[in-house]
Amino acid sequence: MFVRDVMTPNPITVEEDVSFQDALKLIRDKGIRRLPVVDGEGRLVGIITEKDLLYASPSKATSLDVWELNYLLSKLKVKDLMTRNVVTVSDDLPIEEAAKIMADRKIGGLPVLRDGKLVGIITETDIFRVLLKLLGAGKAGLRFVFELPDKKGALAQLTQLIARYGGNIIALATYPSPHEGKARVMVRVSDLEEEKFLEALKGTDISLFDFK
Repeated sequence: MFVRDVMTPNPITVEEDVSFQDALKLIRDKGIRRLPVVDGEGRLVGIITEKDLLYASPSKATSLDVWELNYLLSKLKVKDLMTRNVVTVSDDLPIEEAAKIMADRKIGGLPVLRDGKLVGIITETDIFRVLLKLLGAGKAGLRFVFELPDKKGALAQLTQLIARYGGNIIALATYPSPHEGKARVMVRVSDLEEEKFLEALKGTDISLFDFK
């Protein structure tokens, strides 16, 4: 799965000379948290977030009366508040690499470029949705967590056992176990002959860690 598969294409943008008030109104009207900033030729030159706009008021005017404050804010432009050194990703980047960049940089969204042109934006919400799909959240079925040896063939043994007892795997994810030489696997499965499967599991070196 790549960034292009989950990004929001053709994102809403603003130009750098747009006023503070207009940018904030756009963010609130559209229910978004960030706006890529483009120049007159549509090239990405920055990004501005709702937080940038909300934090602008107290930082620019702490001892002014309401009239002075409104006047000052009316003079602010997006270019005065935006982040100029924007972290971007290409649309053919694997989704997990985009997620790592966001986690490492502690940012909630990334403009997406193709051949240097802005084509989309990917946010932490998009990543959460991907995670939900990968884990089969909301789908009917039994959810198991197994602990098995971290070696070749162990996962195949588990999936073959599930298939033998009629199970259809809806979602599967692996992650490290705190026990050395072990791995954990979350499986969501439907149509499984549960009792027969659990009985057969006892004859393997795969243990049931959690079940719901």
